[in-house]
Amino acid sequence: MPRRRTLSDEQLLAMVLALIHAEGPDAATFAAVAKASGLSGSTLVQRFATKAAMLRAALLYAWDRLDAQTAKLADTLPKTPDGAVALLVGLSQDYGDDAAAYGEGLLVLREDFRDPVLRARGAAWGTALTAAIARCFGSADAPETIARLMLAQWQGSLTWWGFGADGPVAAYVERELRRFLSAVKS
Repeated sequence: MPRRRTLSDEQLLAMVLALIHAEGPDAATFAAVAKASGLSGSTLVQRFATKAAMLRAALLYAWDRLDAQTAKLADTLPKTPDGAVALLVGLSQDYGDDAAAYGEGLLVLREDFRDPVLRARGAAWGTALTAAIARCFGSADAPETIARLMLAQWQGSLTWWGFGADGPVAAYVERELRRFLSAVKS
């Protein structure tokens, strides 16, 4: 009879993800996760088999959370250009206001690019996010094009914020997206 798990998969994956965000993906070793979780290294090997599988599971868990957050925001905000701005500002909240920490978070993105399963998950999220933003521009001539341009502006604004760290990230992103909307209206 198997032993009852002291930590659920979700609790454990949240711990792995916290370690990844705090110290980078390379720090998520079985030894480090064992220390953080109180589980033995052998228990972790039984659950995940390899470090790569543990990292993938934690990042898929993060994608699940981002998918849920995106869907919730998209469902609750108005389907207007202002709603599109609010959606992207809402998604920016988790980046924090520390540019150096944001830069460290880009190491997680590197892992998503390296792994074809994670890369596909990111592409699927991008498709869903594009559709949600396009719904905010439903009366425009090319809502999907506007959505894709707005998403590029959003990602670019995060990068430029990282270089300048001009105030809170959410305020910077909102200001830049409003500038984008003004240019689109012209």
